Amino acid sequence: MEHDLHSQKLENPIDQARITAGMDVDSLINSISGCAFGAGKLADAVDIYHEMLSEGSTSFFGLAGAMVPAGMRSIVTDLIRDGYIDVLVTTGANMVHEIVESLGLHHYKGCAECNDIELKHDEINRIYDVYLPETYFVDFEEKMQAILSGLGDDTISIRELMTHIGRNIDDDNSILKAAADMNVPVYCPAIQDSMIGLQAWLYKQKNPLKVDAFADMKEIIDICYESKKPGALLIGGGVPKNYIFQSMLITHQEFEYAIQLTMDTPETGGLSGATLDEARSWGKVSETARSVTVHSDATITLPILVAAARSRLAKE
Repeated sequence: MEHDLHSQKLENPIDQARITAGMDVDSLINSISGCAFGAGKLADAVDIYHEMLSEGSTSFFGLAGAMVPAGMRSIVTDLIRDGYIDVLVTTGANMVHEIVESLGLHHYKGCAECNDIELKHDEINRIYDVYLPETYFVDFEEKMQAILSGLGDDTISIRELMTHIGRNIDDDNSILKAAADMNVPVYCPAIQDSMIGLQAWLYKQKNPLKVDAFADMKEIIDICYESKKPGALLIGGGVPKNYIFQSMLITHQEFEYAIQLTMDTPETGGLSGATLDEARSWGKVSETARSVTVHSDATITLPILVAAARSRLAKE
């Protein structure tokens, strides 16, 4: 018996990765699938994401961190347009930068080790190694004030506000426009914690603006209740991760697929680093769910994950 248990622990030898010229992304992932550490985890994530999409799972996408400024915007937009995101939960900050990009105003590659006092005097804002001119927020303010002026006097939810913004954007590369076009709900539960929230507050000083911060909860819980083999792809953690999980928590369902791309660790007890196994104790992720956490920069893992899963779907 002891020999059998010993043998079971040694069933999966490490496969040495082999990289060849001209291999596609899916072939690369297959090559590292027998490796350990982050490589093996990323390969597991591709397997889970591919199954989640091919099975027609109701797909929740949590977008935290500075993903839009870093260049991940079009990946999310294309996933929405191709029907691979059913529900998007994101931060107000990402949507601020999304609106800035929709105005044709770019983020710029800078450096992480620089003179921030000098940047302040040059009116350049820094997000790690991304630069954004301060003057862009003048254009952003004008756009937001014009959008808000078209809301009327009715009470709306935050999701309805995000849909309204999307309908007033002309850029086809826009996340919010794609979501509005495809009837994909965008939930932004901490919208006050952003320049959008600040602009809404400024508008409200002289104009009627009624936004019900709790109205979205019934809508997203209903989606959770009716979802099919629900799956979540979580970029970072924070409010989007918790909002997705807590909405499923009070239904009869649990997530059957869960992937988290994060650089946070669980030792501090924070949600952004909490493992998906920990989420099983809450009944957020099912006992039999396929799940994996990949500890790496999401600007590396997200493009590879999506590219490999898309390649497999295309081959099928």
